[in-house]
Amino acid sequence: MRIQQLVYLEKIVAHGSINEAAKELFLTQPSLSNAIKELENEMGIQLLLRNKMGVTLTDDGREFMLYARQILDQVNLMEEKYKQKTPRKHAFSVSAQHYAFVVHAFVELIRNVNAAEYQFTLRETETQNILEDVTSFKSELGILYLNNFNRQVMQKLFKEKNLEFTPLFTALPHVFVSRENPLTKKRSVKLEDLTDYPYLSYEQGDVNSFYFAEEILSTLDRKMNIKVSDRATIFNLMVGLNGYTISSGIISSELNDDKIVAIPLEVADTITIGWLKQRQVELSPIAQDYLQRLKEHIRGYGFTID
Repeated sequence: MRIQQLVYLEKIVAHGSINEAAKELFLTQPSLSNAIKELENEMGIQLLLRNKMGVTLTDDGREFMLYARQILDQVNLMEEKYKQKTPRKHAFSVSAQHYAFVVHAFVELIRNVNAAEYQFTLRETETQNILEDVTSFKSELGILYLNNFNRQVMQKLFKEKNLEFTPLFTALPHVFVSRENPLTKKRSVKLEDLTDYPYLSYEQGDVNSFYFAEEILSTLDRKMNIKVSDRATIFNLMVGLNGYTISSGIISSELNDDKIVAIPLEVADTITIGWLKQRQVELSPIAQDYLQRLKEHIRGYGFTID
C-alpha cells in the first residue's frame, strides 16, 4: 500500500467520480482505476461500487477510509513540520435540510477562514441525500431534524449507517409566511387557519417517504400543495402566492431580508434540530469551528443549545 493510493482514493470519494478525480490529479482515468484496483487486491477487499452515476464506497470501503484519513492527516502534519510543505488545501463539506441558519454559519466560517486556498461545500439537499453524503464521506456533517413522528425510523437508519446524531436545540413549530400575509395579524395560528393558503414543502425525490419530509405534520391532507427544491423558491412563493411552510422559527434577516416572518403554530409537537457524523470519526478543526459558529448564531435568536 502506498500513501499515493490513499490520496487517490480520497479524491475519488470527494468527487464521487473516478473521471473527475483523474482530471484533478492530472491522471488518465484507466491509470487511476488501476491504482485503486491494485489497492483493493492488496487489501483483499472491494473499496468502491461502480455504477452509471459514479462511484460510492462499499461497507468495507467506508471502514477503510476511517483509517486512511487518519494516515493522510498524520502524513500531512509531518510534511508541514519537516519539509516546510504548503499545507493541504482546507476542505470541509456539510449537507443539510433547508435552514437559513446553516447558511449563515457557513458564510461566517468562510469569512474567517485563515487559508490562502480552500475547498468548502454546502449542500442543501433531500433528507436521504444527507444520510448518504455523511455515510460516504462526501460531507463531514449533516444537519436535520427529529420529532415524535420520524424519530424512531430515523434513529434506526442512523444505527444501520453507523451515524451519530447530536441535538443542537429544540424549537416549537412555526409557520413561515410573507409579511403581507393576513395571518401576520395573529399572534399564533391553528391548523384550521391555514386551510385556504397554499402549503409549500420541499420535495424528497424518489424516496418520498413521510418520514423524510423536512416539515412536521407531513401526513396531513391539504387542499393546495406546492413542492419545491430550493429555499429561494419557497420564499418567493410565500410572497407571490401567500403560501406557507412549517419550520423552526429561525429566520436570518441578513440572508432573507425582512419579507418573511415566523408565527407560532398551535400544535402539540417540538422540532429537535441536530447534526450527524460518522460514529468513529473525530471531527476536523474546521467542522468544530463551523459547529461553534452555528451554535452562536442559534443563541442569537434566543434558543438554548441542547
